[in-house]
Amino acid sequence: MEQIVEKIKEVAKRVLGDEIYNALPPNYIEVSPAPKDTGADYASSAAMKLFGQMKSSGATTSETIKSPRDLAETIKKLVEEDEGFPFSIEIAGPGFLNFISRDEYWKQILAKYSDNFAENISYRVYSGKQVICEFSDPNPFKVLHVGHLYTSIMGESISRLVEFAGGKVIRANFGGDVGLHVAKTIYALMKKDLKAKDLAKPEDIGKISLCYVDGTRDYEENENAKEKITELNRLIYEIADAGPDKIYPDNTYPKEVAELYWAGRTLSYKYFDDFYARVGVKFDKYYPESTVAKRGKKEVEDHIGTVYEMSNGAVIFPGEKYDLHTRVFINNEGLPTYEAKDVGLIFTKWDDYHFDQSIVITGNDIIDYMKVVLCSISQFAPDLPARTKHITHGNVRLPGNEKMSSRKGNFIKAVDVLDEVEDALGNLGKTPEIHKISMGAIKYAFLKYKIGGNIEFEAKESVSMTGNSGVYLQYSGVRAKKVLAAAATAKRAERTTEAPEWKLNQYEKSLIRELDQYRLVLKEAVGELAPHKVANYLYDLSQEFSRFYEHSKVIGSDWEKERLEIVKTYLNVLEHGLNILGIEIPEEM
Repeated sequence: MEQIVEKIKEVAKRVLGDEIYNALPPNYIEVSPAPKDTGADYASSAAMKLFGQMKSSGATTSETIKSPRDLAETIKKLVEEDEGFPFSIEIAGPGFLNFISRDEYWKQILAKYSDNFAENISYRVYSGKQVICEFSDPNPFKVLHVGHLYTSIMGESISRLVEFAGGKVIRANFGGDVGLHVAKTIYALMKKDLKAKDLAKPEDIGKISLCYVDGTRDYEENENAKEKITELNRLIYEIADAGPDKIYPDNTYPKEVAELYWAGRTLSYKYFDDFYARVGVKFDKYYPESTVAKRGKKEVEDHIGTVYEMSNGAVIFPGEKYDLHTRVFINNEGLPTYEAKDVGLIFTKWDDYHFDQSIVITGNDIIDYMKVVLCSISQFAPDLPARTKHITHGNVRLPGNEKMSSRKGNFIKAVDVLDEVEDALGNLGKTPEIHKISMGAIKYAFLKYKIGGNIEFEAKESVSMTGNSGVYLQYSGVRAKKVLAAAATAKRAERTTEAPEWKLNQYEKSLIRELDQYRLVLKEAVGELAPHKVANYLYDLSQEFSRFYEHSKVIGSDWEKERLEIVKTYLNVLEHGLNILGIEIPEEM
């Protein structure tokens, strides 16, 4: 398309003259894939648009150009004078230019990707840059739900896009190991007379989940419980700050709290690691809130009077001055809030990595919150917010479109989703291959949608062998692998006649044309940090491969070698694109 645009520009300048041509707006001349029923590869309405420009400029005095079709005929004649141009032109209707490729052009495109696939899709816009990508961010003392599964998959894919583009990515995970949710959970654990030894096995994470719900209810409905939880919250900050090795006197209240806290936190992080291993994500750095809270509090306190203000014993940022809203950064008990912890986080990340860019992936519900936090930091450290990109996503919904809440306990556990999808795949068994297939189904079901909107996940739909699913793409890859494997072992009779010249059919041309779009799709996906562009492209590509497979005999055909190159290039693109989505192609399906 770029080549055709440049050729039309070259000819248009000759026909219109410098004055009219130079007055054209940028991107005035456009080319797009032609509708399949035209028999052409690309199409353009440039002749009609250019004729309109000539007419408005009073330049239609030529005896030979009195209509858009006349201009199209002139463009066709001048273009076809270039024997090296790889397209012939047909004119349709009032002046549409339909470009029909010559076989040699598509053969050259195929050879380009066969000879050096990696070089021809390369896009190194992040080369030499260090990028910290923060995502998932579950809180210890809570169970991971399907929303965490979604953001983990999305964050990993965005990280892979940056790595493809040459960036060094540090995957970071920020979570609340201190705060009221911890105090509520420990209060309920103590109420049930549970001890540290009761939080030792992986399945004990369920006790934490139930206790968080119970503790939240008590906090909201019982004033006495609320007072005790508030006191526990203060103690937990001190315990986290003191570290796990601090020795408390026997039979003291802090000792019981400390033992439950460290047992619960250890169990939580082990639970996180096991989950991330299952979904194929490995974090380089965990940032528990307790490790950044002091830094955040200090930065806020250091700028009281210039950025932050005192209000009723608390420290606030007066957001209204910046068309935002006011938020509390240190509460009236002297404890840092989430806002102050996020201040500490950005400075700690900078100290650790001196990042070129910090990508933070969260839910849509904290868009305004992050605006306030970043605005406050920009008043005294403007470079850090300038290097920060906040990407937000919608919620994964329960059936009935109800928003999930771990506080209410009405959520789908992440591990339950994984198990449900494996069960939906039927009788393939609990093998490494079934895990590849189920994870491919889930990841594609999430990543095919543009980030930002809500998603309602359906397990049965995600494992469909037909339609826009990860399983369909994986099966297409398995089919391509089998063709290549069969060709490698096939016994062929010696040819007695010379093979005829390879004349490409419409399915070969369409597939090669779609393959050639991959490099452009990657540029867009990297530029927008948008995995859905890769996902949707791969679905379109696989449909083209299916049509090629059905209508073009490969093994044993006169053009077996050439068609195997098409299959090989298709598999290279599919594997590369699926890898960006975190999806593997199994050996068998």
